[in-house]
Amino acid sequence: MSDDTPPKGLPAGAHEAFRRHLDAVTAYTQAAADAAGMHPTDWAALSVLNLAGRLTSGELAERTGLTTGATTRLIDRLERAGHVRRNADPADRRRVLVEPVPALDVGPIVDPARQRLAEVFRRYRPEELAVLFDYFGHAADALLAATHEIRAQATGRTRP
Repeated sequence: MSDDTPPKGLPAGAHEAFRRHLDAVTAYTQAAADAAGMHPTDWAALSVLNLAGRLTSGELAERTGLTTGATTRLIDRLERAGHVRRNADPADRRRVLVEPVPALDVGPIVDPARQRLAEVFRRYRPEELAVLFDYFGHAADALLAATHEIRAQATGRTRP
């Protein structure tokens, strides 16, 4: 990490709290993937697909930050395991859409996090929660943009 200096105006400890949050998300993703018997990348991709419903492989690559080749291998693994299926796009038969198959009961895996986060959310007023969830959306977009920027710098090319 080249510069851990937080932006001016943040309260003391904000930068560390944010980094702890990211580290906790990483640890949670690893634990959930382990419980599901899959790689964390596969678990994260299934999360993306479950939110989106169905995506092309290119869209999945874009949203996960993976290369297109890695995404193809990921989809192959998920399809072999029965977690996704490929279907022709009804609007364009040349395109293939990847959609999740509700084969995995994730309730026992994600319920502990849901319960603990519900406890955290109860600490906040509705207007504070609105700010938190607004932040989550904007932070997700910013982190994905940073992901693509890092990948482009590392490979010397840009992504669409």
